[in-house]
Amino acid sequence: MRLRSDIFVAAYIRRRNGENAFAVVRRKGAEEAGAVFICIDRLDGTAALYGPAPQTAFEADAPDRLFQRLTPPGATPADVEARVQRELNFDSDLWLVDVEDPAGESRLDLVHI
Repeated sequence: MRLRSDIFVAAYIRRRNGENAFAVVRRKGAEEAGAVFICIDRLDGTAALYGPAPQTAFEADAPDRLFQRLTPPGATPADVEARVQRELNFDSDLWLVDVEDPAGESRLDLVHI
């Protein structure tokens, strides 16, 4: 059984804030099954957006949630915002979490597609 989105987001924010990275919910989505997107701002003019990995990336022993990077390395915050707007046009029920981390660490389980 998959962990609810609201619980996953709350735990993620608590963990990141405990690691001295500033994390906040910018947009709340569906509590039980809303897609979760994480925006990492490096505070140096670059940013990254992570979103749910496609279902084909999951294996039987995969973690509860897998993410993939949706923006190329060196993307700007404006690039990330443009991608977020496209995702919102597709799914208005998504969660959006903003993290300020100069190291650029996502601390997510990632797939590399």
